[in-house]
Amino acid sequence: VELTIETFRQEIDAAMQSYDRHVVCVFKTPDDCLEAIERLMLKAIKAYENRVDGMRHGIALDKEITVMLSQAESNSPLCGIYFNLHTPYSREHGGSNITKTRTKAEANPSD
Repeated sequence: VELTIETFRQEIDAAMQSYDRHVVCVFKTPDDCLEAIERLMLKAIKAYENRVDGMRHGIALDKEITVMLSQAESNSPLCGIYFNLHTPYSREHGGSNITKTRTKAEANPSD
């Protein structure tokens, strides 16, 4: 079976639906995301087709997206497209971007 981007069009379309619906990314517009997924898919296909004996995966990634092709019992590999999500409110830098408030919120504030 010859592997192409079109072999995995259903997975790409599903990933784009999720991206449009759930992912907020200031680095990639939906068009940029689709272009990146297709570029990474080509790299993952190449990695999958040129993997050494005993290896079951072909993987390609950038900072925001990971594409993984995994050997399966059928002729075509399984395809996973993952969004590498992060938040600007992480504790990566010791929480320096998170500020604590000094007042406690009241359950039933008075008017």
